[in-house]
Amino acid sequence: MKILITGANGQLGRELITMIKAGSSEIGLIGDAYKQCEIIPVDIDTMDITDYTSVLRKFLYEQPDMVINCAAFTNVDACESNVEIAYKVNVIGTANLAKASETVGAKFLHLSTDYVFNGMAKEPYREYDQPDPQSIYGFTKKQAEIYVQQFCSKYFIVRTAWLYGTEGNNFVKTILRISQQNPSIKVVNDQVGNPTNANDLSHHILKILLSEDYGIYHVTGKGICSWFDLAKKIVELAEINCEVVPCSTDEFPRNAKRPAYSALDHLMLRCTIGDEMRDWEEAIYAYIVNSNKSYLIK
Repeated sequence: MKILITGANGQLGRELITMIKAGSSEIGLIGDAYKQCEIIPVDIDTMDITDYTSVLRKFLYEQPDMVINCAAFTNVDACESNVEIAYKVNVIGTANLAKASETVGAKFLHLSTDYVFNGMAKEPYREYDQPDPQSIYGFTKKQAEIYVQQFCSKYFIVRTAWLYGTEGNNFVKTILRISQQNPSIKVVNDQVGNPTNANDLSHHILKILLSEDYGIYHVTGKGICSWFDLAKKIVELAEINCEVVPCSTDEFPRNAKRPAYSALDHLMLRCTIGDEMRDWEEAIYAYIVNSNKSYLIK
């Protein structure tokens, strides 16, 4: 079995590759099917996803059985001022991968986001709720979802949010760094969602790929908190002497609008392969307390 992973040098791509090679995650085994799996890692230096000819040539040569698309332009604020780049990478790039996957008969799993919703809900969004993005990033990810469904018959769309892991940069690492450098920090308390451990997400991605339960999935940490709640828990668990002060979104104006409420419900997981995602507090505890703390930036 061959599995091609785009964005292989990113946070999630590296987590997936490590997990496939190990054959297990923090929450269990990932299945015997991956024991003989050949990983085909690609990134911008080896394949330009915005060039369909390049993509198709790679797919025809490698003949992957599965494709995981972790590649994206994810700088939410930069998307606002770089609309064409965001559209080319997030929309055209995804469409190219979906078409090529269909050509070689591969299963295609595409990573999407909570930003496809408007953030005005009062309860967690379900997979069938109508997307209504409020930012360029959100618009491009919504259009990418549409093209995946149009161009590929064996597709999985996995929406996730607030991702952190051992690789790359993320909110958790940022808080760990700045809390060690300052006696107090301000963090917004009026945006709520689901922090997601990349290890848990990778485990479920690999379980989903082994199924034929095609469609849209929400895969995030369980439980809801604000960015302030998360930052406070990080500092507490890392035993850093820093005061975390709540503030409003208005105090930190950004180019792109953030969803005030972006919690996602795991209806599809519960109805198909099962929902083993950990509660966000349990997962962040494992990340900080049970790790070797090599992520701490002094």
